This record gives sequence, structure tokens and C-alpha cells, in this order.
Amino acid sequence: MDIRVMMPSEKQLAADVDMFTYSAEQQGELAQRLTTFLSQYSHVSDSYIIEFFTEDLWHTLPTSWQPVLQDLTYPQIADLLLDATHGDRRYPSVWPLSLLAFRATAHALAFPRECRPERGSLAGLVKPEEFLENQSQSSLLGHIFRKHVKPKKQHEIRKLGLLVKQLCDQTDCNSVVDVGSGQGHLTRFLSFGLGLSVAAIEADRALVAMASKFDEQLLWALEKEKQKKSCSFKLPLSHSSPRHVAGWVNPKASWEAFVKQLSSADCVSEGSSAPSGPCKKRLRGSKDQTCFHVIQNSSSHGSTDSDSRSQDFEITSQHQPNTNEPEKESSSTGTCCSCVPQICQEASCLQEDGQRGYSDFVLTGLHACGDLSATLLRHFVNCPHVRGITSVACCYMKITTKENPSPPGLVEPPAPLTPAHESLAFQFGYPMSHLVRGLPGHQLSYKAREGACHAVEDYIRRLREESELLRTHCYRAMLETFIRDVRPDLRRAGIQTIKKAHLLPFTDYARLGLARVGLPPGLSLDPEQVEAMLKQQGRVVVYFSLALLLAPVVETLVLLDRMIYLQENGLDSQLVPLFDPNISPRNFVLVALKTGG
Repeated sequence: MDIRVMMPSEKQLAADVDMFTYSAEQQGELAQRLTTFLSQYSHVSDSYIIEFFTEDLWHTLPTSWQPVLQDLTYPQIADLLLDATHGDRRYPSVWPLSLLAFRATAHALAFPRECRPERGSLAGLVKPEEFLENQSQSSLLGHIFRKHVKPKKQHEIRKLGLLVKQLCDQTDCNSVVDVGSGQGHLTRFLSFGLGLSVAAIEADRALVAMASKFDEQLLWALEKEKQKKSCSFKLPLSHSSPRHVAGWVNPKASWEAFVKQLSSADCVSEGSSAPSGPCKKRLRGSKDQTCFHVIQNSSSHGSTDSDSRSQDFEITSQHQPNTNEPEKESSSTGTCCSCVPQICQEASCLQEDGQRGYSDFVLTGLHACGDLSATLLRHFVNCPHVRGITSVACCYMKITTKENPSPPGLVEPPAPLTPAHESLAFQFGYPMSHLVRGLPGHQLSYKAREGACHAVEDYIRRLREESELLRTHCYRAMLETFIRDVRPDLRRAGIQTIKKAHLLPFTDYARLGLARVGLPPGLSLDPEQVEAMLKQQGRVVVYFSLALLLAPVVETLVLLDRMIYLQENGLDSQLVPLFDPNISPRNFVLVALKTGG
């Protein structure tokens, strides 16, 4: 069984990622520029494209912009507006300076999203080169870590896992807490793949149970290979199984409560010895102890540069019969199997030591939703046991703000909280820093933050391909017009995605959409009005693209605010565009560590 992963050296990993670091003065200047720019164009970022016709959004644009934008082809929108890296811009007409300044400023203020290509990779690929041979399987991740994992997540857990490992090495800390761990894909790679002691916490009990099940399947697969006595494990296998905790991280709770939660909360799995799946009986030979020895091999892996050679770590298992205990026959009434090796009998969690207190650990959160990322940063600042953090944020629209303390989709606690659970005064997810909080125009609306979650690179591809999917925005904006003609009070009604809407005539789309908001599906539609709005599809796409141009700027302000918050608390941080944005749009990782002992 080949469970290979390329293990770069620390120097190589640092060379393979771009890390953005700013002084306190630079951070303050950038924050001021961001808030000034975004407040000036908030009418664009705050607008809803479904209200394009009802709010006459086109005519809210400067009159000098309208004639040069309305006739752009879709590929021209991509090249001239959205793609910051496009070098050969050829304008079909003379653009006003205000529009050129708008585009240039948006590109200049946003953090660069492109991740540095990995060594030996080919340029111009839509997907990372690791998916060149098989679009659904990373060639750089062993198959046991690809099982149940989509390509996007394979890419993310491999790259983030290596970064977390580097942070652990730098802080001399072997314990990791994975918050918002979901089905445990990153947790398993950190634990079984990179040899770290991992505790994972997830609010959804169903996902926690699934994570435990997948752990057991992985252990069963490893033990099955061990029984064949032909294994060559290419990873530093962990000496402990990950510990999965079902728990909701309360943003109002202290760091002491958080650490206690990790140790005492409902633990669904802690070195379980009853794997599910095909293992129905005790595996023969499980009495053997397993020792693992790391063997480092140098291999170019397709690269002729000896300095860029990755390091493979092979683990070979040596079976040592346990001579201290007599062999026991399996019992049909006992546990279903004991195919979990001895290495997994040590619980990997935060144990309380009577002399040292809780052990130190590194925090990580892969796409921690809404306020969860902000909460983890606060725990990193305040908790002396957290030595480092890697924070990948998502769902910015679910962040709490003073203007919108309960945004739609906010994750509620599973049970009503008592005052004992809320030892801290509530702190909003944005802004976190005193500096940004004091800047005029720092406010970000729900819509602006929601727009910051959009995939710019994916939309650029659709424009260049002139995809039929682009008509869906126009369809929904047209439907909004007809809905309000009948029900003026029914604004922005939630309509679930209509399957293959772009392939339908608008009349069929409208029939399905009207029924979903409780209106007669046979509602009469003025054919001339329908035709007139369909002709404005290009304008709808242009306006949406203008709002999308601001999305990375909004994301930059949110992430910069977090960097400034850390700086205000005496902690330097770096922002890394770690993932390929073509496959993982929320590709920034905020990295920080505490240098003291």
C-alpha cells in the first residue's frame, strides 16, 4: 500500500509559498485606503443583482461608464475588468479615467490571490498539476487519504497539513487542535500522515460520527496491509489516533472553557478499537506489536533540480511478537475486532498534567465558518497553551457586526446557554481591531461580505468560455420584476436553485420560480417586456462583474483587520495564498506563532 506524500524541507516549503507580512504602519495605511475606497463604492458592493431591473441598477453607474461597458463581450469583461494578471489589454473604445482608476485601485488594494506554482509544475493549468493524470485524485496524496475526499479537499488538506507540520516543528509542539473538523479529513492527514497528536472538535454530531468511522476504516486498511507482511508505508504514521469531540465552540466563552471543552466534552472517538466497514472479525496476528521506523529517501520526482528534491518518508513495519502475554483466541462474544494497532491505544487529546497544566498545542481551522475564525484568533491571543495558528476563513456573511449582530445563517448553539457558559462580553467577528473600528467607513454590509465569498477565478472562466450559465443572473432579476408586479411586499424571496436553469426558456424558468414563492405558475408575462429585459443580459453580467471586482477588496479588509488585531496584541502574522484559487477560492491562510517558550 502506497500512502506517499511529498514531505518538503522547511526551507523548501517557505520558498514554495508567498507570505505577506506588513509593518504596523503599512497595515494602518492599507486599512485606511481600503475603507475609503470601499465606502466610496458601497452602492455597488451592497447591491443585489436580482434587483437589477427593479432598482434600475444600471443607471446608478456613472453616465460616462455606461456606453463603454454595455457593449463589452464576455471575454472582454474578463480581460479588461476582472483579471488582474492579464497583460495585453485592448480596449474597444476609450475608457473614462474614473473607470480605469476604479479597476486599477481595486486590483492594487486586494491581496494577490495567486499561489506560487509548486516546483516542476506546468504553467497555465486550470487545476493543480497534481490532478493532471486523474482529475479526481491527487497524485501527491496517498490513496488512503483520498478516500471519501473530493479533489478540492485533497488539495487543501495536503497543503495545509504540511504548513501545520512546519508550524509544529518551529514551535517544538506536537499537538494540534482542529476546530470545525467536519468529517475529519484534515485531522486524519495530520495524525496518521504527519505523525501529529490531534484533537478535533466539530459541532455536528453526525459529522463527528462519520469522522470516527472513516478513522476506523483507515486503521483497518493499514492493519490489513500489515497482515500481508508486505507493507511499505510512506508516511510517519502517528503514534495515536485522533480524538474526535462533539462540541459547539462558544464565541462568548473564555479560553479556559475552550480548553476544558476539548478535554471533557462529549468524546465520540478516542482510539476506538472497533472499526466498521468490512472488518467483521478479529484479524489474525493482531497480538503483534508494531514498530515503525522512518526511512528518508531522496527522489527528484520528475525534477532535475537536485535542490528541489522532495523527501519521501517511508515507514516499514516490523512485527515483534509480544512474548509477555499468552496468545488469546478471539471470542465471538467479544469485541468485533482488534485491528487497531498498538500505536493507536494512546489517546491523542489535550490531557491535564498536574504539574504543567494543559499541554501546548497549535490551532488550525480549515474554512472555519463566520465568527469561528475570529474566535480561534482570540483564543490564540489569550491562551498561553496555543503556540501557533493557521486560520482559513470562509462564509464572511455569517460574521457578526455591530450593525448586523444576527446575520442570516448564523450558527446557533445546540442548547440554550446559561450565564455560566458566557464569561466574556460579546465581541463581534468584524471588526476585531481597534484601528479598523475607529476608521470612518469601515462598515461592511451583509451583501458586501457575501460577495467576498464568490469565486472570481471561476467566473472569469465562464466569461471567457461565454458559458450559458451567465444568463441565470438575468433570469433571476427578471423573475424578481414579475414577482413584485404581483406582490410588491415580496422582496428577494428565497428561491432554491432551479436545476439547469440556463438551458430553459425564461417562460419555463419563471413558471418553476413563481410556484416556489407561492404565486400562480401560469401568471401572464408580457412578451415584449420579457424580450426587452433579455436584451439587457450583457448589462446584468457587466454590473455583476463590477461588484465582483470589489469582492477581493472586501476580503482583504476582513483579513487585514485580523492581522492588525494580532499586531495590536504583540503578535506578528503572515498571510499566505496557500491554495490554488482555481480549485479553492478561499485560499488565504493566516499564520502566526508565539516565539517565546
